[in-house]
Amino acid sequence: MTDYNKALAGFAPVDVPAIPVAELAARIAGLVAAMRGAGLAAVWLDATTSLTYYTGLELHGSERLHGALVRADGSLLYVTPNFERPKLETLIHLPAEIAVWDEDEDPFAPVAAGLLGWIGLDPGMGFGFASRLMAAPGLQVTSAGDLIAAQRRIKSPAELAILQAAMDASYAVQKAVHAGLRPGIGTREVADFIDAAHLASGLTPVFNAVQFGEATAYPHGVPHAQQLASGDMVLIDLGGSLHGYKSDITRSYVFGPVSDRKRHLWDCEYRAQQAAFAAARPGVPCADVDAAARASLVADGFGPGYAVPGLPHRTGHGLGLDLHEEPWIVGGNQMPLQPGMCFSIEPMLCVYGECGVRLEDIAYMTETGPRWFCQPARLPETPFG
Repeated sequence: MTDYNKALAGFAPVDVPAIPVAELAARIAGLVAAMRGAGLAAVWLDATTSLTYYTGLELHGSERLHGALVRADGSLLYVTPNFERPKLETLIHLPAEIAVWDEDEDPFAPVAAGLLGWIGLDPGMGFGFASRLMAAPGLQVTSAGDLIAAQRRIKSPAELAILQAAMDASYAVQKAVHAGLRPGIGTREVADFIDAAHLASGLTPVFNAVQFGEATAYPHGVPHAQQLASGDMVLIDLGGSLHGYKSDITRSYVFGPVSDRKRHLWDCEYRAQQAAFAAARPGVPCADVDAAARASLVADGFGPGYAVPGLPHRTGHGLGLDLHEEPWIVGGNQMPLQPGMCFSIEPMLCVYGECGVRLEDIAYMTETGPRWFCQPARLPETPFG
């Protein structure tokens, strides 16, 4: 039995409640108020995470129209293929009317029925579906993206509690990965353990990226497996899903002795992450957080801008029902940070052909400033305290 197999016995499902029905209903009411202010007759929620946000339903998009219509009078209508109705009825949290369509019928007829004026579309809806509604008589189509994002990017206490539980679980997985590394271990074995550990923790595995040595220089990895050797930089990026909410955390560290060069690179990354965290305050534009990380790296001789060696991508992204969502921590984004926003700080330092260092932690904004969900790394030898 490997150390990883033994480690799985130490994981247990986390216990935190899902979003209560009362909060789902309040979200619908908030959307209706925003719709009325924008002059919309309705908003269509496709089979996306926005449907989950407002109704609690977790459906998967396909070639068949399936979702919910929120009308300006506050009423809710589920639209589903007829053969899916029995299953849908077992999943519904907010009771409402259900409209069905058979395979030889127009699925958009129930959506457009009785509607006149502007309808806002879920930004995750595919163009093939959207174009059908654009052709409906009496309807004018626009995006509901801004209305939906304005609600979703501010997390409630219930959302923060779920995110905290998910992040704690993934942090424990990260620690177990670190403890179980050995010379010659392959990236595939580590990745399999990450998925198994998330399942044992009660989370659905969402993704993992396991990179050793020179492969750590590439933000999204390389298409080939690696085996671990002494002195290698290790990059472990992973996440799971709890009640639909995602975790996301990256640790970079050195396996075995830490060379002066790798320590220098790690320290530069650490300073950039801390600079971004220090810049994040209520009312500060997202762009300023990105700029602080880049300024730190430039001071250490990297960049400038997106040049490599340096930081070739944005400093962070929002986190919630989607792994990547608003707010975007990127240059040019003047959106001010607000209490309740959750976002990553991950100003990855890439040195192509050598190695990379990414320290990714999630912060959430309070009235007085940002707080980490999990404590960030401090040293390349001790990435967990």
